Amino acid sequence: MMPKRVEVRISGLGGQGVVLAGEILGRAAVYDGKYAVQTQSYGAEARGSTAKSEVIISDKKIGFPKVRKCDILVTMSQNALNKHLDDLKENGILLVDRDKVKEVPKVKAKVFGIPATRIAETELTSRIYANAIMLGALTKITGIVSEEAVKKAIIDSVSKETKETNLEGFGKGLGLAE
Repeated sequence: MMPKRVEVRISGLGGQGVVLAGEILGRAAVYDGKYAVQTQSYGAEARGSTAKSEVIISDKKIGFPKVRKCDILVTMSQNALNKHLDDLKENGILLVDRDKVKEVPKVKAKVFGIPATRIAETELTSRIYANAIMLGALTKITGIVSEEAVKKAIIDSVSKETKETNLEGFGKGLGLAE
């Protein structure tokens, strides 16, 4: 059973789609009938600098829109992990892109290593779909949003040229988490 309020931080490098992933997650929560707030920030350089997207999902109205301590941390780069790990709640959930995060310190959390970048490059033709794979794994592992809502949110959030590949990536992520 999901707690009343879940705080999620998705972090990585600019260009990895962390902001888009957060937008899709927030939209999916709304489609599931929940309240959601999504915020984002990235370095001035945008591509290649640290980026993060935060999503708060709640059964009640959200008064404070910032993540203080996240229940779920998704990191798609070593830098992002190093920078944000201290903000993960004890016994939280940590998802790392196994291809981009080589060292995970000992932490009181459930840790899942997802080979998102490698699968995106080898099975989906481009690393830009790693975010969809991570969203699939996040959805399956946590159950904070429904698979149907995320699929609808992907369709409503990405260009029609990338729709099918993003949905395929999401499906691969769901499968990895089983």
